[in-house]
Amino acid sequence: MSEATDTLAGKIEARFGKVLTRLASSCDEPGYEVPAGKLLEVARALRDEAEFRFEQLMDVCGVDYLGYGEAEWQTRNATRTGFSRGVTRQQPAAAAGGSGRRFAVVYHLLSVSLNQRLRLRVFCGDGEPPMLDSVVDIWASANWFERETFDLYGILFNGHPDMRRILTDYGFVGHPFRKDFPLSGNVEVRYDPEKKRVVYEPVSIEPRMLVPRVIREDARYEDAFKEASRNA
Repeated sequence: MSEATDTLAGKIEARFGKVLTRLASSCDEPGYEVPAGKLLEVARALRDEAEFRFEQLMDVCGVDYLGYGEAEWQTRNATRTGFSRGVTRQQPAAAAGGSGRRFAVVYHLLSVSLNQRLRLRVFCGDGEPPMLDSVVDIWASANWFERETFDLYGILFNGHPDMRRILTDYGFVGHPFRKDFPLSGNVEVRYDPEKKRVVYEPVSIEPRMLVPRVIREDARYEDAFKEASRNA
């Protein structure tokens, strides 16, 4: 982390103490987890107090942690040929669904005055639909961002002035970025020439695995065989 980032992190931790929990970051930007009940209080302080001045909310996005930590595959270390990608199955993370830590919302903040950035993560808690307080009254740009998060993840924002879908059709069923949403969707849309209108019908596509998860024990993939093939 740069000196500027460490300085910002020190100010945040001195101001908010144990209210915020530092998150790991792979880039030079600090991130903190905020309790849902403290979101508005922390957001106003970050916007208004002179040492922070986060005037702009650059983005709001949802996260679905269903099955987090249970993946058997990691693509970062994939081989050039695409084989040997299997990894040891991880133990399910404590945050993987249930116990109020399935859905989270991430806020990306920018201070133009001080040239610094910050990320906040807030878990929605238990309950369906998941819900958080809206930050529209703090940052007006949250209006469409929160609508997008609702549309794609089904997360509601208490106090939002116009909580409706923004990307999918009004008749869309479900929330497509949820991990348990079927890849083929729930319904399909077509124009019916006899009825002379658009109709919704159960999806006719059969579910299928898009990425093969089998490593075949086959001589064709042995180094000696590939070398022999190249020299033939």
